[in-house]
Amino acid sequence: MTTSHRDSDMLLTPRTWLQMLAQREKKRLSLSVVWGVLAGGHTALLVVGLAWVIDQLVVQGRPPGSLTTIFLGLLVVVALRSLFQALQEASGAEASLRIRQYAREELLNKVAALGPVWLTRQQSGALATQSVEHIDALDGYFARFHPQLRIVVALPLLILCVVGWLDYLVAVFLLLSAPLIPLFMALVGMGAERLNRDQFRAVSRLSAHFVDRVRGMATLQLFGHTKVAQQDVWYATDDYRRLSMRTLRLAFLSSAVLEFFASVAIAVVAMYVGFGLLGYIDYGPSPSLTLFTGLAVLLLAPEFFHPLRTLSQHYHDRAAALGAAENIVAILNEPDMVPRVATAPTVANAVIELRDVTIGYVGRATVIEAVDATIFAGDVVVITGESGSGKSSLLALMAGFMAPSRGKCCYQPGAQVAWLDQTPCIIQGSLADNLRLAAPYADEHAMINALQRAGLGELLRQLPAGLDTQVGERGVGLSGGQSQRLSLARVYLSKAPLVLLDEPTANLDAATEQAVIQALLAWAREGRTLVIATHHPAVVAVANRHFMCDSGQLVEVVS
Repeated sequence: MTTSHRDSDMLLTPRTWLQMLAQREKKRLSLSVVWGVLAGGHTALLVVGLAWVIDQLVVQGRPPGSLTTIFLGLLVVVALRSLFQALQEASGAEASLRIRQYAREELLNKVAALGPVWLTRQQSGALATQSVEHIDALDGYFARFHPQLRIVVALPLLILCVVGWLDYLVAVFLLLSAPLIPLFMALVGMGAERLNRDQFRAVSRLSAHFVDRVRGMATLQLFGHTKVAQQDVWYATDDYRRLSMRTLRLAFLSSAVLEFFASVAIAVVAMYVGFGLLGYIDYGPSPSLTLFTGLAVLLLAPEFFHPLRTLSQHYHDRAAALGAAENIVAILNEPDMVPRVATAPTVANAVIELRDVTIGYVGRATVIEAVDATIFAGDVVVITGESGSGKSSLLALMAGFMAPSRGKCCYQPGAQVAWLDQTPCIIQGSLADNLRLAAPYADEHAMINALQRAGLGELLRQLPAGLDTQVGERGVGLSGGQSQRLSLARVYLSKAPLVLLDEPTANLDAATEQAVIQALLAWAREGRTLVIATHHPAVVAVANRHFMCDSGQLVEVVS
């Protein structure tokens, strides 16, 4: 799934991407704003009501019993205020959850569109951090900051109107002091955004660094470098700690300064009310100031600044979201490598048809060019050549893992492809879990048969747990030959008509190499089409067609 911004070749920025995400849940985010304004309006109604009740009890001398209806009304206002606050939080949380689900889906779809060739150049720890922690870092932005950014416009204006109705001079005080908080927030925000961006980069590096060290632990132990690796991880962790403390220090400092500005403004209002009631100020509405109006404007002043203070508290959510979005947008802006639409071959009985194909990578020289070749159903094709001549790139192209820089690679749309690499992909889980990567609905009998055909029948009989035997990531618990045979079993199980093999016999013992060659012959007898990149003469001998990569060209060798 791709979106319109990439179709129009427009590069995303973190801000535009966050805006696009917000548009997807515009209704829920708007509801959160409405509930927030209603909650703030009921707060203003509550404090004005309390000021009136106190005036009636103290100045007018009315008995509390005569104000029972007013007290009940104030209780209703409190209940409604709590309800609106709960609705505001629920709407914001629901919008944030939906946005993060979509953002994670968009990121994973983009990774799929970039394909396995792109993935080989990435660090899995960094990708895992981006798809989990960086996406989750958007929560505060959409659940709290984005709605509050709208509330901070509407609610203070509403309170300012009420204060102006009671005493316009206090409204002028509030209006003059209010811009100081957004101005300081903007200044602090620029620094916080940069710190959060550095922090997210640091945690990505730390994740990748840690995963790489764990995966290479056996090699590090072999060469006696475990203490050095441990020290490297400690230094990386300490760098992340320092960045985190700098971010927290800036957040606490900015909150303290913002509270100071709000407190000064409220203190000015309190002084005006006090001196006005004492008769020391006779300017404007001061002579008509009463306990009710004075107490009401004094209680409303903190509520006027409350949305601004709340926004400042959530301002670090914005900085965190922008820092996280920058890393995600960098991936979303990558050009797709996997072709979007498959084109069927024009030659009869052809499985793959290459027309004037050129293969290259961004920022690198062309690997191979002007390739014209047709692979027919039932062919057993070998591709030979020196290392780096383009054999693996041709296989990746035929598998649909990448698109050509120029020309067309035509293959049957929806056709199943089996891929066998020289370094098999073994996941942490049971033998059955690994086999079901090729056939998710395969039954036990089919899996056992596939293992037997791959030469793992004897091993399976020796395992007490059978198919439920657990293996580690990258085949931990299995020998190199057993991992390769497990991959062979997956190909048997898949029944894919096209099998692509990249150096399938590299670094194998003689017995496993012979098992691979026998598997090739068995697949050929089943009518499968095989394309094999290899250096081994024994594999070349079983093929009926031979191509050679030489000096950036693909030449068919006719025997």
